[in-house]
Amino acid sequence: MISIEVAYALPEKQAIVALEVPEGTTAYASVGLSKIAERFDELEFDDSLKLGIFGKAVTHEHVLAEGDRVEIYRPLLVDPKEVRKRRAEEAKQRRAEGED
Repeated sequence: MISIEVAYALPEKQAIVALEVPEGTTAYASVGLSKIAERFDELEFDDSLKLGIFGKAVTHEHVLAEGDRVEIYRPLLVDPKEVRKRRAEEAKQRRAEGED
């Protein structure tokens, strides 16, 4: 058995579940074993989950090691690339208006 944690957070509510799992347990299986989805109405335990270990994305099949913290990531509300692109366009527009 190994000791791991499963974590999920919303702006107003967070949970970290510590548990012992058999060696060879996958990241996805640990989410099910933790029953963390029962604490959050909006969290669906399905194939669409995005998972990571200490901030690094992993596949559902990633085999856990002692001390790993599986993080469940929420979907992005806005694509960061689109935000940067929009800011660059707005800055370009402001510069063009300032030159007139």
